Amino acid sequence: MTKISTKNGFAIIDKEAGWTSHDVVARARKILDTRKVGHSGTLDPPATGVLILGVGKATRLLRFITDLQKEYVATMIMGSETDTLDAEGEITKTTTTYPSLSDLQESARSFIGDIQQIPPMVSAVKVGGKRLYELAREGKQIDREPRNIKIDKIEVATTLEENVFKLKVSCGSGTYIRSLVADIAKETGSLAHVGKLRRTAIGSFEESLAESIESAQLITMTEGLRDYQKIEVDLKLSERVKVGAVLKDNELGVEYGTGPWVVVNSQDELLAVYEEYGNENVKPSVVIPSEL
Repeated sequence: MTKISTKNGFAIIDKEAGWTSHDVVARARKILDTRKVGHSGTLDPPATGVLILGVGKATRLLRFITDLQKEYVATMIMGSETDTLDAEGEITKTTTTYPSLSDLQESARSFIGDIQQIPPMVSAVKVGGKRLYELAREGKQIDREPRNIKIDKIEVATTLEENVFKLKVSCGSGTYIRSLVADIAKETGSLAHVGKLRRTAIGSFEESLAESIESAQLITMTEGLRDYQKIEVDLKLSERVKVGAVLKDNELGVEYGTGPWVVVNSQDELLAVYEEYGNENVKPSVVIPSEL
């Protein structure tokens, strides 16, 4: 990855346990001396792993990072469920029913594909203007609407500990691994909660690329959007892109229905991100102002 010195770009962070995602943002603001920092894809305080920050103009691009596929590794502790569905909570139910590895693998397969998932009470989902975790702190339990999510792959394996399993999950945005672990266990007639949780990748940004908040450096906005198709435009077309022109898909040289598209100039500088606009038109959802 190409590191840059400008204050517009992305930072690939390896979040430590105990930090909230907002804690990471607050620390980055101090280190980079700018208020314009945001994050994509919240990680709960006990979770570790890949967290991508947008800095400066890149904060406007974070939703494209959020839309990327995620990969997680979790430990699945069988025999009990907690009020938070992870090891931080109080045990609320126990069971002496312990499924085999093959039982869990069969159960996991039933969750692969487009499914609906009910978010846990301890989550940032808003209901009636309040986040669920705020209502949970007040001792309230409310009905939650199921949400559409996509699970691409689940692998279940044994560990050295009895009745503790390892789960590797590839999934779309909005997936709660805590809920997935609990649901897989319930399908076998048992109970489980998450022990440890680590996000190992966001799109093509794997954990090997992540750095501590203290040593992280920015990569370019173009590099940060490398999971999307990149379109280089000439000087004439770049002038139209800069002012947010609506284009025909063939003008941009793209196939309609395959967006978003990252549009750059001959220096690989990000100009805009284009998306479908109807009737084979494409329109920028974000235009990046030129550096003065």
